[in-house]
Amino acid sequence: MVKRIKLNLEILESMLFYWKATSEKEKVGESFLYTIVDHENMKHLYNDEFGGEDVRKVLSAISNREMFEWPTKAVGRFWNNNMWMLEDLEYTELMLAPLKTLNLDDQVAMINEKTGGKGPEEVEIVCVPGHLDVYNIVDGTLFVNFFRVKPDLMDESIVTIEDKDLKTWMAEKAIEAIG
Repeated sequence: MVKRIKLNLEILESMLFYWKATSEKEKVGESFLYTIVDHENMKHLYNDEFGGEDVRKVLSAISNREMFEWPTKAVGRFWNNNMWMLEDLEYTELMLAPLKTLNLDDQVAMINEKTGGKGPEEVEIVCVPGHLDVYNIVDGTLFVNFFRVKPDLMDESIVTIEDKDLKTWMAEKAIEAIG
């Protein structure tokens, strides 16, 4: 039976530092980029078309303001998403703010009802800077592509993913993660 839902924003905090430093034309060291590349929450993104070295190359090229040709669609999307964050840090903050305050405790009863009370005591939802997929489920953990979070510019209280309320969407995908 699910007792709590843990939202993990650790990698986004590192990326926020990267985006801010890069936008201020500060040099972001390779060792910092490797901490992102090697982070356990990034590894589920890696496949034949997108790997850790692609992450490092993209972030390094952006930080150093170098031209970069992406070899795959996934790498290109990762490049574009990160450039988008740098173009408007206020929008990036609008995307991140609702995640920092998101509390899914009120969804636990509904999740237990829909899953018949099966599942782990804790469901983890990890937000990552993704590429093509909106979300992935790996070993019962829900990985959400941060770049798909859409705050409404007219009403900051409205935040969606795939045109659904953020909290509702997360609860539905948590149920899917439980299986």
